[in-house]
Amino acid sequence: MVCGFVAAKLLVHFIFNRGYGYFRDELYYLACGQHLAWGYVDQPPLIALAARFSRIAFGDSLPSIRVLPALAGGLKVAIAGLLARQLGGRLWAMAMAMAASLAALAYLGIDNLLSMNAFEPLFWMGCAYFLVRIINGTSGRPERPGRPPFRPGAAGTTWLWFGVMAGLGLENKHSMAFFGLGLIAGLLLTPLRREFARKWIWLGALVALAIALPNLVWEARHHWATYELLSNIAHSGKNVVNSPAEFLRQQVLIMNPATFPLWLGGLGWLLLAREGKRYRVLAVAYLVTLLELIVLHGKHYYLAPAYGMLFAAGGVAVEHWAGLQSITPRRFAVPAVGSFVFVMLAAAALCAPTTMPILAPERVPAWMKAIHLTPPPTETAHTAALPQVLADQFGWPEMVAQVARVYQSLPAGDRERAAIFGSNYGEAAAVDFFGPRYRLPPAISGHQSYFLWGPRGFNGDVVIVLDTPSDSNCHEFASVQDFGRLQLSPWAMPWERQTHIYVCRGLKIPVSELWPRVKMWI
Repeated sequence: MVCGFVAAKLLVHFIFNRGYGYFRDELYYLACGQHLAWGYVDQPPLIALAARFSRIAFGDSLPSIRVLPALAGGLKVAIAGLLARQLGGRLWAMAMAMAASLAALAYLGIDNLLSMNAFEPLFWMGCAYFLVRIINGTSGRPERPGRPPFRPGAAGTTWLWFGVMAGLGLENKHSMAFFGLGLIAGLLLTPLRREFARKWIWLGALVALAIALPNLVWEARHHWATYELLSNIAHSGKNVVNSPAEFLRQQVLIMNPATFPLWLGGLGWLLLAREGKRYRVLAVAYLVTLLELIVLHGKHYYLAPAYGMLFAAGGVAVEHWAGLQSITPRRFAVPAVGSFVFVMLAAAALCAPTTMPILAPERVPAWMKAIHLTPPPTETAHTAALPQVLADQFGWPEMVAQVARVYQSLPAGDRERAAIFGSNYGEAAAVDFFGPRYRLPPAISGHQSYFLWGPRGFNGDVVIVLDTPSDSNCHEFASVQDFGRLQLSPWAMPWERQTHIYVCRGLKIPVSELWPRVKMWI
């Protein structure tokens, strides 16, 4: 059964991961993969390593770079089922947990793109899985009549695997720290606090620290670049700030409203049910992480990695309630649960075009109107007709082709000296990815990690600048020629459709003086 759900998940993504085009962040991660380091301004190193490996192993076509996130999605479904089993569930509980993981809209979207978000749930739920195994003792299974009594911490070496998951999670995305704080709170507020008196939990913590240490050293050497970025964002008004009620409403929406009864029931089972109380640490971890993100005004999808454990707990709760673990389940239990699974999957199919490239782009706005579902924006500047996860997949090849035409129109001497400056990492990364087919030079930019990579030998003589007229970086040059606005797909992000191509000549100040001014960490 597990293989069947995993195969279904993989099939969905292998069919639909080639639609539209490369996502803005995918292009950036591919660029980071060409500059391997122990850290970047806006992420730890693991995603860059994954991007580099993906290009070497599978190639850089659109379906190729999305193989790893699809595989991560399959593992996500499997872990939900295995967690349900560890929590005491049987086939029906596992089926409900895996169906919910398959039907979660946030997972459908993130597993279709090469990004940190696709891998993040694996590390969060990996920690939850090993924690449940620790609770269950050396058998790795919940108590049953005739088995030895429960002894927390009996499987002490499992803390080392917990540390591996936590450390890799921190090397994937720093938000792993939020879930880590939630788990610590859960341990302190439940009988598992006794684990702090044993050596294994501290050895597990040392394992996590050892894995995360290279990135911490990188951050220290770069004056805590990620903290500077996050501080800039917090004071910029860039991100949408939601009220607590709106944040909770968006959780229901992005995880698929049909799964809401399951994960809410799972949370209740962990908090209140006699069988679930021993695993209450998971509920506390979820609630503390939820509170952290509300207080810090986190984006709605930041909590998405936590729902696998609630799906698993919900599956066990429903299975217990319906008597599906006995040979005489409640009347109509099997048809009712089967119908619920069908409803979750049907709702996912209905809503999936809002997160995946299933329909032609011109049909998506009408589809969202027909089903009364519009994915909530996460950034205040988002005004595209499509959800941002879809709109940011349009326009990049056309942009680079137009830059190439301007580049080829330059005199030969100018082409030899010219640089291409992108006002954001999407533009710069698109030039780096699509540019070689036009023999374009590598792009430069002041945005995020591109700033750290420097001007790449640019001497200030000639630069092609991609920018909007209101934010142009061309005022430091002796002459500026405007080649007009980019002609992009109407479905591309609006600010990219407002971008112009400028050719600037004769930098008035040294490049060393200019470069600090173009820094844009936001």
